[in-house]
Amino acid sequence: MAISRIFRRERLDNYLQSDKQFAKTMTAKDLMSLGIGAVIGTGIFILPGTIAAQYSGPGIVLSFLIAAIVCSTAAMCYAEFASVLPVAGSAYSYGNLVFGEVIGWVLGWALILEYVLAVAAVSTAFGAYFNSFLAGFGLHLPKAVSGSFDPAHGTYGNLVAILVVLLISWLLNRGMRESMRVNDTIVIVKIAIIILFVVVGVFYVRPSNWQPFAPFGTHGILRGASTVFFAYLGFDVVSASAAEVKNPRRNMPIGIIGTLIVATVLYMLVAIVLTGMVPYTKLNVADPVAFALTLVHQNWTSGIISLGALAGMFTMMVTMIYSSSRLIYSVGRDGLLPKFLGKIDRQTGTPKNSLAVITVVIALLGGFVPLAQLTNLVNIGTLVAFLFVSFGIIRLRHLPEMPHNSGFQVPFYPVLPIISGCLCFYMMLQLPAETWIASTIWFALGLTIYLTYGVRHSRLNDQD
Repeated sequence: MAISRIFRRERLDNYLQSDKQFAKTMTAKDLMSLGIGAVIGTGIFILPGTIAAQYSGPGIVLSFLIAAIVCSTAAMCYAEFASVLPVAGSAYSYGNLVFGEVIGWVLGWALILEYVLAVAAVSTAFGAYFNSFLAGFGLHLPKAVSGSFDPAHGTYGNLVAILVVLLISWLLNRGMRESMRVNDTIVIVKIAIIILFVVVGVFYVRPSNWQPFAPFGTHGILRGASTVFFAYLGFDVVSASAAEVKNPRRNMPIGIIGTLIVATVLYMLVAIVLTGMVPYTKLNVADPVAFALTLVHQNWTSGIISLGALAGMFTMMVTMIYSSSRLIYSVGRDGLLPKFLGKIDRQTGTPKNSLAVITVVIALLGGFVPLAQLTNLVNIGTLVAFLFVSFGIIRLRHLPEMPHNSGFQVPFYPVLPIISGCLCFYMMLQLPAETWIASTIWFALGLTIYLTYGVRHSRLNDQD
């Protein structure tokens, strides 16, 4: 096989023609709702406390700001791609268009890893939180259906995890207009609960708790930033919806960058109030926000915080299942996976086949497989995509057949994309060795599938 064959690039007009069947219903508000739904999960109720206690002290607020600035470099690269190339598939399609098919496949394979594992892990956590929520009302699910498949400990499957994935899939199958209406509502509830904590908590802030501001020095603040960096991952899934957006040149950058700004403000507000309520040394607990509220005798809000956590996980799963179905559709559209996955239902304007397949995979993983040790793989999958998207901007600008000066452009070109790519590579180096080993196996499997199936069935062969 000639090397040049696997580096052949797809044509933009082919993608635009294929994706015309999508219903274009989404606005900038919907995109921000999707993005905030993905980025703001249970982490907002946990990370500000635990990272403050371990690394940053009250300086955690600067850790979140630094992490957001680092993330914003990649976010601007995504915003340019999404506004100039309004196609489904996010980094997978960008890779196909600017680098060639094999790079697109590697990025798609990385994103499949990110989306599937992220949703499966969150569905498992949702099941645990939901069981705790029911316990508050004296209700209990049978032990047999409240955990992963582990007969030795009396559990045979996580029923809630499976049902919530099926519910979200059913919702998305009805079409994006209805799905976005539900998602928008739950995101508003989630933000309202976060603001409630800030408003209640601010009355119990003692400025003396902010001293010393950086007990672990600058190194501690930077270490905290590298840890909370992963709390911002998820804004990239907004770009997967580009084919279904009204006026993508305007709305895609607003959705991606707006998501990051709102998430940064919310994280920083929670961090400021939390470290002002309780000395940072006491916050290294599993539920620091609920702990802080209990400490100031505001126990009634703890249940509301649990509701906020459930809302956070639900909207994250909506966004990730939606994005993964569009990704699988895109790979099927190109023939690198079975072509029935690349079909769009004419009635609803949704890729029902890819949604059904991804739902079954996620439900099985979330319902029966313990995933705790695999969640770091989510981060490496994301960072691989960030890396190529960042450097891809330079390649995009040098391809004469691509649209230019027609959408958002990354400022300080080419310095900012290079900085973004180098930062992503640095973050990858911070991941543990076992993550690298597991991801190497995953990518080797992916390349095997591509070389044995994808190359032979690619629709690029039809253009020869």
